[in-house]
Amino acid sequence: MKKLAIVTTHPIQYNAPWFRLLTERNKIHIKVFYTWSQSKTSVKDHNFGKEITWDIPLLDGYEYEFVSNISKKPGSHHFMGINCPSLIPKINDFKPDAVLVFGWNFKSHLQVMRYFKGRIPVWFRGDSTLLDEIPGFKTALRRQVLKFVYRYIDRALYVGNANKAYFLKHGLKAHQLIYVPHAIDNERFMGEGNKFKEEAKNWRTQIGFSDTDLVMLFAGKLEPKKQPDFLLKAVQKANEKRNTPIKLLFVGTGKLETQLKELAKDDENIRFETFQNQSKMPIVYRLGNIFCLPSKGPGETWGLAINEAMASGIPVMATDKVGCIYDIVKDKETGYMFPNTDFDKIVSIIEHLKLEDLKRMGMLATENIQEWSFLKLVSNIEKSLIHEKQT
Repeated sequence: MKKLAIVTTHPIQYNAPWFRLLTERNKIHIKVFYTWSQSKTSVKDHNFGKEITWDIPLLDGYEYEFVSNISKKPGSHHFMGINCPSLIPKINDFKPDAVLVFGWNFKSHLQVMRYFKGRIPVWFRGDSTLLDEIPGFKTALRRQVLKFVYRYIDRALYVGNANKAYFLKHGLKAHQLIYVPHAIDNERFMGEGNKFKEEAKNWRTQIGFSDTDLVMLFAGKLEPKKQPDFLLKAVQKANEKRNTPIKLLFVGTGKLETQLKELAKDDENIRFETFQNQSKMPIVYRLGNIFCLPSKGPGETWGLAINEAMASGIPVMATDKVGCIYDIVKDKETGYMFPNTDFDKIVSIIEHLKLEDLKRMGMLATENIQEWSFLKLVSNIEKSLIHEKQT
């Protein structure tokens, strides 16, 4: 059985399920090496500004090891935050047929890529895009640096079309790319029966929303790159023209929380709920009739919240800076797309929203998101490793 070593910083809710699925299918043997050893129980999220401990299992069902990180300032927010001198020897002890590295911009991850290049195939997983590029000297210089870095990989596991274009622009060839789609646990968000729907209905009532209210949902970090203030002002403007006002619900915390609450202090149509952990998210999405991710970037490379909303049966709105819209959002069928700076466009969309249209679009969204599944993700990894030739 072929062996795959996986190098990533810390357990996250988007990866642990497919690590588990790869192990269950027993077609390849994986071992995950976590390089932020301090993250075993919780992680310090610099955008939320708090310690985060996920309330769903992230370490069950697959082989893993936390490798000692000796960084004086450990974390995934800077290059020297991941410094694991024992990482390469531990990977060698596993004797893998290939190594898959998540992210190159950490000291030890880059060392792994450089060491194993030419010894075994080096795979790379990242979801960067060209959506935030601004022409100029800095971009040209960064392009040359990235072309140099990517010389140390044999295969790139791309998540979608915008990510594929990014890898091709930075020197990789088409034959080096493996399609491994960004996916979430669709089944967990779809749920069974009406349990999530009933819980959301009760929660909506507690918030102060009725069954006939049209609720727009924003769930995530209240940070500048996601521009929740842009959304708030757009809803307020659209409500000046609507016969029945849109209700807007923010779920989350972050740097802009105080500012948003100040903007909404005299608006009875806007409500706030605090950060919710993962077990609650299938219910959270059902609090809304439509989900909006109005990001301006930089760094909204995919937007997995869009997958989650669609799997929950909720149509979506997203800007041209959200990487996934070029793959999974069908404009006016499963959701709406709009330029991230076009205030009039988002106001127009919100102004004309109707509950009956959103219900139909939500059903189509659930059907469409099945194309982006963990099964397709792991199947493509298995096929590629089984047929991978040693370097």
